[in-house]
Amino acid sequence: MKVKKLGRDRVNIITLGCSKNLVDSETLGGQLRANDIEVLHESAKRDHNIVVVNTCGFIDKAKEESINTILDQVELKRKGKLEKVYVTGCLSERYRQDLEQEIPEVDAWFGTMELPLMLKQFNADYKTELLGERMLSTPRHYAYLKISEGCNRTCAFCAIPLMRGGHVSKPIEQLVTEAKGLVQKGVKEIMLIAQELTYYGLDIYKKRMLPELLHQLAAVPGLEWIRLHYAYPSKFPLEIIEVMKQHPNICNYLDMPLQHASNNMLKAMKRQITREEMEELVGNIRAILPGICLRTTLIAGFPGETAADVEELKGFLQRMQFDRVGIFTYSHEEGTSAHDLVDDVPAEVKQARAQEIMEVQQEISYEKNLAKVGQTFKVLIDKKEAGRYLGRTEYDSVEVDNEVVVSAAEKLEQGQFYLVKITKAYDYDLEGEVVAKC
Repeated sequence: MKVKKLGRDRVNIITLGCSKNLVDSETLGGQLRANDIEVLHESAKRDHNIVVVNTCGFIDKAKEESINTILDQVELKRKGKLEKVYVTGCLSERYRQDLEQEIPEVDAWFGTMELPLMLKQFNADYKTELLGERMLSTPRHYAYLKISEGCNRTCAFCAIPLMRGGHVSKPIEQLVTEAKGLVQKGVKEIMLIAQELTYYGLDIYKKRMLPELLHQLAAVPGLEWIRLHYAYPSKFPLEIIEVMKQHPNICNYLDMPLQHASNNMLKAMKRQITREEMEELVGNIRAILPGICLRTTLIAGFPGETAADVEELKGFLQRMQFDRVGIFTYSHEEGTSAHDLVDDVPAEVKQARAQEIMEVQQEISYEKNLAKVGQTFKVLIDKKEAGRYLGRTEYDSVEVDNEVVVSAAEKLEQGQFYLVKITKAYDYDLEGEVVAKC
């Protein structure tokens, strides 16, 4: 069916997967706009003629979602509602040859590092002077800042290096310039993201430079919150925590995926750290910064995992009392060293173990939230939903952590900070009343 041609191209970008993918989509959007092409992000309307699907290829569920999204867009093209469907991102990088044969209706496939090539499809030029310039798709008061690309780690379960390549840091000056540009757009909180934050700078400066980057970002006027995501625990540089302690606008928050706590599993996962070393690290971090919020991520059902390993992990959680925990079930990924192992934990057992582990954390989270009742926190209002204001403390990142349901006699401003007294606690959320505007 022939599609009705619009007066000019309008491009809708659909982003799947992690915040790093979101930054890539925002960068693409910024480049297209600079070339005078209209761009939308995840528009529900049918007022565009071109779609770019930015895919995730991390685990089975993400791959399935990406393929289903591509097929949905291809079907719209078949019905004459789209002219072009382009696909980029991790799934495209990893399985391009297979996908080209299986879904020939896609007009072009691009890898994770082929932005200039993709722009040629739109007769657009890659504008190097726009480094760091993006079309923000987040609410204007927060944004992600990707400080590096790729990863040099060799974790047995992870396919990210296959899709994103080796670690490449962005220069400090470029990141500071980007942060200043975000603040000029109204951003008050930036979340530093990378596959591995602590490795930052080793490639271009020959030493770990995250502390220096943090010093310089903390000096950016108007930047009220800086948040750290995805720090690798092995050989963790404690200087990072010292820097956090020095700057009030660096959130007392650290996202440090540990993946497991059984030494058998840590060794099999090639994590380069033991449970004892992790416990010592957590103790050292809390000794330097007692009020820090520690978030971690775990994997249930890695090959060879036993009930005893799960019990060891549960005991670790009870001892460590993490503030935030997320969990994935193991996905058997081609190209990883774990793929050579037998995926011997049944899917239903993986799921049951994940649930069992999260039940331990649920109790911990509730007790920690209960202790906040009566206290007053600085809260950033993110949105109003179903007549309620939803915000976050410095101990909560977007989407993955707790929210504060805020009541107020007067209208609250999105993107504004308020002092909120906590009045009620739940397993993962809080309720509170506005005391004052910050």
